[in-house]
Amino acid sequence: MALMRRQSLVKFDAPLCETIVDTPKPQGPEVLVRIERCGLCHSDLHIQDGYADLGGGKKLDTTRGMTLPFTLGHEIAGVVDEVGPDVPASVVGAKKAVFPWIGCGQCRDCKNGDENLCAKQRFLGVSIDGGFATHVLVPDAKYLLDYDPLPVNQAATLMCSGVTAYGALKRLVDRPRQRNLLLIGLGGVGMMGLSFAQAMFKQPITVADLSGAARETALKNGAANAYDPSEPDVIKRILKETDGGFDEVVDFAGNERSMAFAVAVAARGGKVVVSGLMGGQFTLPMVQWVYKRLTVEGFMVGTLAEAHELMALARAGKIKPTPMREEPMGDVQKWIDELRAGKVVGRIVLKN
Repeated sequence: MALMRRQSLVKFDAPLCETIVDTPKPQGPEVLVRIERCGLCHSDLHIQDGYADLGGGKKLDTTRGMTLPFTLGHEIAGVVDEVGPDVPASVVGAKKAVFPWIGCGQCRDCKNGDENLCAKQRFLGVSIDGGFATHVLVPDAKYLLDYDPLPVNQAATLMCSGVTAYGALKRLVDRPRQRNLLLIGLGGVGMMGLSFAQAMFKQPITVADLSGAARETALKNGAANAYDPSEPDVIKRILKETDGGFDEVVDFAGNERSMAFAVAVAARGGKVVVSGLMGGQFTLPMVQWVYKRLTVEGFMVGTLAEAHELMALARAGKIKPTPMREEPMGDVQKWIDELRAGKVVGRIVLKN
């Protein structure tokens, strides 16, 4: 039997190590995909740490139910190597992107099409072994998406940073207030959001990030304005320059400072969608919330239907590619460290 090489988590809060196991054989509706690319996501850092930051010194344990060694990675694209007996043999050899947000298939959320909300989820690279490997076993062929003529790097990243940004922005489409839009946080998801927003909205797109390099990259890629949230009196200046703030805000960072900034620069009657998971606590005086008529919605990854919508837009050439850097799969820990240190602009995509 052929062997599968993986960059695996063998201990929480420790570097990934290469592990070698027998390549699994697909059963029933399962599909074995030979991985060509897998994107590196900030969520991979939380899984490696074994916790999420709840703020106030509290942590959410994310290790429960996980068996080590475990393979991270959920932005996957590759070639179908083998299929189970319930899958047509014609699928073998097809180039596919892999939707990783897989539910149990039986609960109320799954039957409603919201597998990304499933309490018994089987997320690739989160709950079951993922894409930092030569192969991945996908539970069902229905989670495979055609991506031709897109580059394989772009196809892989659409499955997390892409569908997350797209789904978050969808929560702002068709609102009555559409003067302006602010995107906070210009990591891999935020840069995707900037690209998608230009295809989905008519209003000018403003960005905010602590990194000067990220702001400069965003301006070169279509942002109308860019702000540094740490600049003195920047909130007062924004409220003046925008005539009262932003009608729509997406926080792709999701930490205490980014949320405080988002709420401060949101206009009366505005909406903030929070999609980042950097962690911490958020508080807002009830009177201020009510007087401002502010809407705040949390959002994490899209549905399989939204992934198909996004892929159709991208394949039709309606979405501009975003900054990406291709690196060897064996160097994944190096790039995890770089991402943790805030030294990555755009998305790192790992290649086998």
